[in-house]
Amino acid sequence: MIRKAVGAIVFQGNSFLIVNKTKINSKLGKETIKGEWDFIKGGVMESDTSFQASLLRELKEETGSSNFKVVKEFNEKISFDFPNDIALKIGLEKQETTMFLVEYLGDTNKLSPIDNEINDIKFFEKDNVLEILTHADTKEFFLKHILHNTETNTSKKT
Repeated sequence: MIRKAVGAIVFQGNSFLIVNKTKINSKLGKETIKGEWDFIKGGVMESDTSFQASLLRELKEETGSSNFKVVKEFNEKISFDFPNDIALKIGLEKQETTMFLVEYLGDTNKLSPIDNEINDIKFFEKDNVLEILTHADTKEFFLKHILHNTETNTSKKT
């Protein structure tokens, strides 16, 4: 079974928001995992009216803020197979994540996760993002769509 999810590459100026996720939702509830630095991502719920509604819900849960502006939805998704041990715990084999570019309009010092899956929230300079991110597929997506894409210039307001 495939989990539909949304994700956000959140920027403010030339910095990007990355969260440290230390828990996952499993069949048994929240389970602790080794910390992973990633962009905000989360599953689409049946009650969500659209991918953008899912995205705004996830942003609020993982940052405690609603002070975001959705800039664009990427045409390409991040898709991957869950490792066997995780797949067994969550009851899903794959994830397909619809990604968005999002600008944070608030004070970066006021971010505080509501969801206890998130241990830490930090903004990193664009040139440091690849060394912080945990997952190769997310690194490749950032490289392709942000670092090497002249159309997605986050250093100017859109």
